[in-house]
Amino acid sequence: MARKCYVTGLGSVSGNNRSHSLQATRRTWKANLQKVRIIDEKGRVVRAYVSTRALRSGLVERA
Repeated sequence: MARKCYVTGLGSVSGNNRSHSLQATRRTWKANLQKVRIIDEKGRVVRAYVSTRALRSGLVERA
Protein backbone atom coordinates (compact mmCIF):
# COMPACT_ATOMS: atom_id res chain seq x y z
CA MET A 1 0.00 0.00 0.00
CA ALA A 2 1.36 3.38 -0.96
CA ARG A 3 1.37 5.49 2.19
CA LYS A 4 0.28 8.69 0.47
CA CYS A 5 -3.03 10.53 0.55
CA TYR A 6 -4.80 10.66 -2.83
CA VAL A 7 -6.04 14.22 -2.21
CA THR A 8 -3.47 16.08 -0.12
CA GLY A 9 -0.33 14.07 -0.83
CA LEU A 10 0.27 13.59 2.89
CA GLY A 11 2.76 10.77 3.44
CA SER A 12 5.05 9.24 6.01
CA VAL A 13 7.34 11.47 8.06
CA SER A 14 10.61 10.34 9.62
CA GLY A 15 12.35 11.44 12.76
CA ASN A 16 13.97 10.14 15.93
CA ASN A 17 12.86 8.16 18.95
CA ARG A 18 14.41 9.69 22.03
CA SER A 19 14.95 7.49 25.07
CA HIS A 20 15.42 8.69 28.63
CA SER A 21 19.19 8.75 28.03
CA LEU A 22 18.60 10.80 24.84
CA GLN A 23 19.76 7.92 22.62
CA ALA A 24 18.39 8.57 19.11
CA THR A 25 16.97 5.81 16.91
CA ARG A 26 15.18 6.40 13.62
CA ARG A 27 11.41 5.96 13.34
CA THR A 28 8.55 6.88 11.02
CA TRP A 29 5.13 8.36 11.61
CA LYS A 30 2.64 6.90 9.15
CA ALA A 31 -0.30 8.87 7.81
CA ASN A 32 -3.75 7.77 9.02
CA LEU A 33 -5.16 6.64 5.67
CA GLN A 34 -8.56 5.13 5.01
CA LYS A 35 -9.65 3.31 1.86
CA VAL A 36 -12.82 5.11 0.73
CA ARG A 37 -14.89 5.57 -2.41
CA ILE A 38 -14.72 9.20 -3.52
CA ILE A 39 -15.79 11.28 -6.49
CA ASP A 40 -12.67 12.70 -8.16
CA GLU A 41 -12.25 15.92 -10.18
CA LYS A 42 -13.60 14.33 -13.37
CA GLY A 43 -16.75 13.04 -11.67
CA ARG A 44 -15.67 9.40 -11.58
CA VAL A 45 -16.10 7.14 -8.56
CA VAL A 46 -12.65 6.05 -7.41
CA ARG A 47 -11.57 3.86 -4.52
CA ALA A 48 -8.55 5.57 -3.01
CA TYR A 49 -6.58 6.00 0.18
CA VAL A 50 -7.47 9.33 1.78
CA SER A 51 -6.16 10.82 5.02
CA THR A 52 -8.62 11.29 7.84
CA ARG A 53 -7.70 14.98 7.95
CA ALA A 54 -8.94 15.39 4.36
CA LEU A 55 -12.12 13.46 5.15
CA ARG A 56 -12.93 15.53 8.23
CA SER A 57 -12.26 18.89 6.59
CA GLY A 58 -14.52 18.13 3.64
CA LEU A 59 -11.83 18.18 0.95
CA VAL A 60 -13.35 15.11 -0.70
CA GLU A 61 -16.87 14.10 -1.65
CA ARG A 62 -17.74 10.57 -0.60
CA ALA A 63 -19.46 8.38 -3.17
